[in-house]
Amino acid sequence: MEQNLLLIGCGKMGKALLKGWLNHGILPKAITIVEPMGIESVGAGKNVRVLASPNEIEASYKPGIIIFAIKPQVMDEIVPNYKRFVSPNTLYLSIAAGKPSTYFERLLGKKGAIIRTMPNTPAAVGCGMTVAFANPNVKKEQKQFAQFLLETIGKVSWLDDEASMDAVTAVSGSGPAYIFLLIECLTKAGKRLGLDPILAEQLARETVIGCGELVKKSDETAENLRQNVTSPGGTTAAALKILTGQNGMEALMIKAVEAATLRSQELSQ
Repeated sequence: MEQNLLLIGCGKMGKALLKGWLNHGILPKAITIVEPMGIESVGAGKNVRVLASPNEIEASYKPGIIIFAIKPQVMDEIVPNYKRFVSPNTLYLSIAAGKPSTYFERLLGKKGAIIRTMPNTPAAVGCGMTVAFANPNVKKEQKQFAQFLLETIGKVSWLDDEASMDAVTAVSGSGPAYIFLLIECLTKAGKRLGLDPILAEQLARETVIGCGELVKKSDETAENLRQNVTSPGGTTAAALKILTGQNGMEALMIKAVEAATLRSQELSQ
């Protein structure tokens, strides 16, 4: 898989990708980063080439894949700078929310091989979940290479219908924020009941971490795991009666995910 990787932007997700690639055997000499903030933003000791502008890329350079790890609001300005690399042998991959493959086809041309992805923030520790969609121009070997690169930061799943990406964004892309909010709320509840603030936060954090590991290693469904810890008439049952009520957690989560889906659709316009 000796191909040139051109990473556009090296913020939090860009850094996660870079770390994953280097940890999985991608040679630093194969990686070029375009980051206006310079080498200081990327971090010392990576031994990769860092350029401040696409204008610094030499005419002879041929990237096998170009990864857009930049914010959606700067795409209009940044993406056209890389249209000159369009060829059957160059793959474009985006991690930006709300930007469909047709958006990139408009800026890069109909011949561009484009993969749209939605990772999430646990990618920073190699435990992310990325969902991807490839347009018809993407060749089998390009898709396989993209799979390899994305698996360096976690699990990968592919969509046949890009329209589902809005729901993916709402569930998985935004999902970590919901879990972090759960930790916040559980911590506040513990403090309200008189627990030491540090202990309350530790209990909330470690409970969520432990449950994540249990879900990962168990063959049982989340529903079964919940039922296993719920004794009839016990303390957990008393709490779940509130959480599963008419206006409880399920109803709130559905409303929240629907709102995030709608916003993703709006951003795609």
